[in-house]
Amino acid sequence: MTDLAQLTATETAALIARREVSAREVALATLARIDAKNPVLNAIVQHMPDEARAAADAVDAALARGENPGPLAGVPVTVKVIVDQAGHATTNGLLTQKDLIATEDNPVVANLRRAGAVIVGRTNTPAFSLRWFTRNGLHGATRNPHDAGLTPGGSSGGAGAAVAIGMGSIAHGTDIAGSIRYPAFACGVHGLRPSLGRVPAFNATGGDRLIGAQLMAVSGPLARSIPDLRLSLAAIAAPDPRDPWYQPMPLSGPPAPRRVAYVEAPDGMTVAAPIRAALRAAAETLRAAGYTVEAVETPPWAEAMALQLRLWMAEFRHSGLTNLRAENDPDANVVYAQMTRHCPEIDMTALMETLKSRARLTRLWRSFLAEWPLVLCPVSGELPFTDHRDVASPADFDAVLHAQTPLIATPFMGLPGLAVTTGMHGTAPLGVQLVADQFREDLLLQAGEVLAPSPIPAL
Repeated sequence: MTDLAQLTATETAALIARREVSAREVALATLARIDAKNPVLNAIVQHMPDEARAAADAVDAALARGENPGPLAGVPVTVKVIVDQAGHATTNGLLTQKDLIATEDNPVVANLRRAGAVIVGRTNTPAFSLRWFTRNGLHGATRNPHDAGLTPGGSSGGAGAAVAIGMGSIAHGTDIAGSIRYPAFACGVHGLRPSLGRVPAFNATGGDRLIGAQLMAVSGPLARSIPDLRLSLAAIAAPDPRDPWYQPMPLSGPPAPRRVAYVEAPDGMTVAAPIRAALRAAAETLRAAGYTVEAVETPPWAEAMALQLRLWMAEFRHSGLTNLRAENDPDANVVYAQMTRHCPEIDMTALMETLKSRARLTRLWRSFLAEWPLVLCPVSGELPFTDHRDVASPADFDAVLHAQTPLIATPFMGLPGLAVTTGMHGTAPLGVQLVADQFREDLLLQAGEVLAPSPIPAL
């Protein structure tokens, strides 16, 4: 008999729509899988079985009345604890926010509900969602489902681990510097960072964010198949007036040349041999499918990364230090101290120049992407890191930061990116990243299906 918890979202939605299985059956199978797998992984840290069963029953009742409950009807999903969900704490991995109970849904959560999804739990993140590793003093550490000695990624580490093991077909994540794409890479699934303005977001518990987070932070899906990313993006991208950056852009754009800029080592960064091999194999797969793939010079990566970090640190100094000291999370303290080495305090002039430079870099990148609609590049310069390597020593922190250049740079310009898992290297997942122009997620997903035509089995 098919394990319903291992089905993709696309398969699940089709079966439930045809009433070949019930939403309750899928929910019960997923909840049973959570009970069996989560104690070891600690990916889901806020459990909600009663709400999940009630949501599934509502889907079944709607179908019985002849209604259409939505494109994700009965699909089990998880939501990251960084976003508001009515009746649950928006902890962001913080002891100081353990009682911060939301009274209304974030637009992403509201859109998932309207699409008929069944939320089965909320997933872990590091304190302040600050790292590419997942551990905090409130919820504990999340383990990588492939190898407990490796990071599950961060900050959406719980999301990556949950979807990889089948505790939901789709996982919600957020990404300001790789927090969707890196957990997807580390956990061996796929992750889509949408464009700025594609998916509406707002947390009433936190209010409006400063300009850097407004420009760079987005919500997006992680899944075990590319069609599931497409299905979930359509659901969470529904309009919501609470986000002033939201743009009601079509999910598919005009035809574009099938041209891919091949970037094996952005700005000459160090890239491990297995990742270089994965990139070359991906390039050959795309060529065989009719894409032109050429190594070409791109606009700057390292400069965009440095400016992104400078802006982020300026904001954290402005509004985050009081919370950092109140939380006193050991990992967050180390990361902040190391980031201070890389990003000394800046004055108002430097802040204004940083925002000015963003316009120039965005213009350069979007002009480049008009000629080369896709970029094939690393997710990270290294295979998934040993868990908590960033807090081991200053040298380890610097190595981690350097390896993440391709993840940090592109959000500065608001560009979408897709992490595609393409194989394994020992116990470590292996994959590549695709980057496109703003609102061209369709090009990412088309190429992603070429690179990963079959669903990844749940572990």
